[in-house]
Parts: sequence; C-alpha cells; structure tokens
Amino acid sequence: MRYCFSTVGCPDWSWGEIVAAARDLGYDGIELRGLGKELFTPDAAPFRPGQVSQTIDDLKAKGLAIACVSSDVLLHSAEGDQLGRAAAYIALAAALGAPYVRVLGDDWGQPGQNVDEARVRERLCALSPLAGQAGVVLLVETNGVWADTGKLRRLLEDVASPHVAVLWDINHPARYFGESPRTTWGNLGALVKHVHLKDSALVDGTLVYKMLGHGDLPIGEVLSLLKGGGFAGVLSMEWVKRWNADLEDAGVVFPHFIYKAKKMWQQA
Repeated sequence: MRYCFSTVGCPDWSWGEIVAAARDLGYDGIELRGLGKELFTPDAAPFRPGQVSQTIDDLKAKGLAIACVSSDVLLHSAEGDQLGRAAAYIALAAALGAPYVRVLGDDWGQPGQNVDEARVRERLCALSPLAGQAGVVLLVETNGVWADTGKLRRLLEDVASPHVAVLWDINHPARYFGESPRTTWGNLGALVKHVHLKDSALVDGTLVYKMLGHGDLPIGEVLSLLKGGGFAGVLSMEWVKRWNADLEDAGVVFPHFIYKAKKMWQQA
C-alpha cells in the first residue's frame, strides 16, 4: 500500500518543508491542496510553468510523486469560471504526472441545499474528454449530497466516462448518511481510486476530527474492504488544519498517521 498526505494539513509549511517531511517520514507522495497562502495551486510558485520541471525532478530524486491534485473546483456552482479552473488543474496534473484531479459537487462535507445536480452532471460530461486527452481521471469526492453514495453511483453511471471516478472520504458517508463501509463499497467499489483515510467522533453532537485511531469511525472495516477488493490507489491523510486552526499541528499528526495507517493496514 502507498500513503500520502494532503497539503491542507500543513498550511504554514513551505514546499521544501513539505517535501522533506514526506521523504523523512516514509510517505510515498503528496496530495496537493493549496500551498501556503495560495489556494489556487496552479499559481503557487513550484507549479508555475517555469518551475514545474525542477519540482518534478526534485520529487523524483526523493522517491516521491504527486498522488492527487485536489482542486477547489465546485461543479455545482454558478459563480466564477469553474470550467476554466478545472482545465488549469487538469493541465497541472498532466504536467506533474499526477493521475487524478479531485473535483467537488457540493461545498463542504456536510450536505448543502439546492445543489444543481444537472449542472454537476453536465460539467463532468464537458470536462471528461479534456481529462482523457491529458491522461488524467477526475475524482468526484464523497462530500455533501454526494456522500449519499447511491446518488453518486447514479451520477457516474449517467456520465459513463472512464475518465471520471471517485475519491472516497470515509468520514462523510458514515457521518452524514449513516452508511456502513460495506454499503459505500457496495455502491462504489471499483470506482474508488483514492481514499481520504481519517477519523472523527461526535462530541456533544458536534463532529470533531481525531487523529487516526482516536475516533470511532470503522476504519478496520474500511481497510478490510479495500484490501479484499484489490484497491490499488493511495491512502491519503486529509487533516483539515487549513480550515480548523484548533486541530493538532502537522508535526504531531503526520508521523502518527503513517505509523498507525501502516499498522492498521497490516492487521486488516
């Protein structure tokens, strides 16, 4: 199994610090979700046209890869040039040799209201040929209304493209729709290409993210399903420090995750 962490967990780190941590802690790669103050990753200095080749060379020299480019593209939104942003992320992923670009069909993990599902479908159909030409697969995350994985499966059946698949964030279907891992896997199965492995608990009715193994999500069952199903992707730590300053610092969480995740995978 391969492991990576998302840059959303270390918003105060430089690119050099991120790469060094990934190498020193034994990760296989990095999931990009902004860098420093720059949320639109294609505009971050290491990924601009004049610098990206050096960035690729540095990663290869350290035995690392970009596992996924997680965009801020909101497929359901009528605001901004979402298709243009998606095209920029697809181009960046292709330049980096990254296999996936994560896109969102709702704003946050918790389901929103009045999501234009037809717009999400139309935009996936419009973007999938571009992704295919770039050798990239778009991953729709199990977030918001799409954490109802029966609904997400039907969406992907309608789109019917080999260039559109799923990022399984294990928190959202369980917390917001009460899905068991078996239900989620039964709905999505081979469509799952990348996994946000995380833990959480409800504290006085409020969702609180926890370090891996310190919450009560059924992580062992998730890993058993992935292992039994021949999952060949990457287990990624998405520690949402950028959005929640009260969470533990990356210097504590990143070493813990790689140790705990490997141990739990062996035991699954």
